[in-house]
Amino acid sequence: MELYNALCAIKPVRAVYGNIDGQDLRRILSKSISFRIEEVNVFMTHIGGYPGRYAPGIASTLLKNETGLFVCGHSHILKVMYDKQLNLLHINPGAAGREGFQQVRTMVKVEISGNKFENLQVMEMKLTAKD
Repeated sequence: MELYNALCAIKPVRAVYGNIDGQDLRRILSKSISFRIEEVNVFMTHIGGYPGRYAPGIASTLLKNETGLFVCGHSHILKVMYDKQLNLLHINPGAAGREGFQQVRTMVKVEISGNKFENLQVMEMKLTAKD
């Protein structure tokens, strides 16, 4: 909750809750959200899979929403893939937190201009002894 509040103090946040989030976040966040940025429909959920191995019901939701960008997490494994079959960009930013098995914390930043994805950046932060 502290991190969510800190991020909201900087700029507007669009987020979903994850499987280990408590009731405080679940009361204010949804399991999944859809929104539009520029000309791109975005769908975000925590457990979603990836192209060729989507979680049950995800592919049909992506098609129904005419999704151009699908963001999900859960695996803690960074993946950026283009799904040619569903014509969308899939991003799993990995894991930026301290919890989990990852040795490197990762985040992804992408700019959307019209219906184009530009300046995609992967940021890595090595875990330190303090973490």
